[in-house]
Amino acid sequence: MKKINYLILTTLIIFNSCKKADDDDPNVIRLETDLEISDFIWEGLNQYYYWQESVPNLSDSKSENESEYAYYLSQNNIPETFFNSLLHPDDNFSWIVDDYIELQNMLQGIDNSDGMEFGLYVECNDQNIFGFVRYVHKNSDAESKGVKRGMLFSEINGTRLTRDNYRDLLFNDLSDTYSIKFSELSYNNNNQCANIIPGQENLTLVKSRIVKNPVHISKVIDSGGRKIAYLMYNQFLGVVESENKDYNSELNDVFANFLSNGVEELVIDLRYNPGGRISTSINLASMITGQFNNQVFAKERWNSKLMNYWNENSPESLLNKFTDKLDNNQSISSLNLSRVFVLTSARTASASELLINGLDPYIDVIHIGDFTVGKNQGSITVYDYINDSRDKNPNHMYAMQPIVLKIGNVAGYTDFPNGLEPDIFIKESLVNPGILGDSEEPLLKIALDQIIGNVPSSISNNNYKEVKKPNEDFFQQIIIEDKIIE
Repeated sequence: MKKINYLILTTLIIFNSCKKADDDDPNVIRLETDLEISDFIWEGLNQYYYWQESVPNLSDSKSENESEYAYYLSQNNIPETFFNSLLHPDDNFSWIVDDYIELQNMLQGIDNSDGMEFGLYVECNDQNIFGFVRYVHKNSDAESKGVKRGMLFSEINGTRLTRDNYRDLLFNDLSDTYSIKFSELSYNNNNQCANIIPGQENLTLVKSRIVKNPVHISKVIDSGGRKIAYLMYNQFLGVVESENKDYNSELNDVFANFLSNGVEELVIDLRYNPGGRISTSINLASMITGQFNNQVFAKERWNSKLMNYWNENSPESLLNKFTDKLDNNQSISSLNLSRVFVLTSARTASASELLINGLDPYIDVIHIGDFTVGKNQGSITVYDYINDSRDKNPNHMYAMQPIVLKIGNVAGYTDFPNGLEPDIFIKESLVNPGILGDSEEPLLKIALDQIIGNVPSSISNNNYKEVKKPNEDFFQQIIIEDKIIE
């Protein structure tokens, strides 16, 4: 397992020369109060950012003159604005937060939520918004109150959702309790858009801290005389120490159960999986296969200064290989399959795409669903460490999640900006979403028909216009864990 020390220098000594003798003078530029966040942002992006060489203001020469560098930082003292000003035009996925605890929770599947996962769509008038419940987390408030997949909602706290207000109504975090009105769907003649018929009753939902298990469903389906494993996997998580969870080990237990049941085929449902850890993607690929141990699964490409570092110190660190053991030395339960069926949507991203792309040169990957997001880039969490003991700066809680690499498969296939193209194209139906894990659920049924040789029924796609949630790209991440930079 690779390790990473995020060594971000605070350059306190350099900036001593920028302070005047009178510390009471309000015009004094003080690193420890005025510039340290901007300095942290610049130093971190200058060191790790994938496009560092292509952003003029991230040039190494920018910090050569101490007084000019101090002045430059003093003109950029709004952290979010400064961070965004340093991003490359091709970068849609780097972000900064002012509370790294919330970031850590998100990356570990911990959320303040009622448990209802949903997508948003636009009505025929191109103004009104309605929500579609994709699935509900187990042991959540939404589950206890009967919310189920396929339900539609159109009002929050008595106000109709529109393009102008849905962000404030759904994502303002001002209250953990809110009312929701579920609705019915009517259609225009050509099924190109939908209209909502509001319901009569409101349901009150309450948000609380929930820990999302990435394995949403695992089961063995007997169909056509064959044993078929089905896994709905919703985030590539690893060890979450705060919850005493080892999700890699739990995932391995799922595959051990598949193995003991003698499964012959596997369907992996990644349609709601935005990504996560590279290490977990490698583990899952190794559980699916097993016959390619220690062969290259994926190759990393960083910025030039870090590529030089890796090539000089540890070129093998740029290669991610299939494995037969987890980090805890537990043997991986491998199915040794020569093909796998993968279900996707337009929200399938990052480590999910890495799994598909990394497996493709080795086994037959039958891709069913929508085009994926098209994100082959990885990020790290950069904190403002003040010493080699990795103590975080006590003066602020900012952290960054910048893109630091691109990643491709063993054949060198790296770029798919329009997403990975499915072998069988089908969008999830709002009219007939089905029950997840049920053999009649439309996407799963197509996979089962392919496996047992049934002629599939005709495939129809709706073209309802989906709305992206605020900051949704931020949740589509390949996370690089534990890589050492000395």
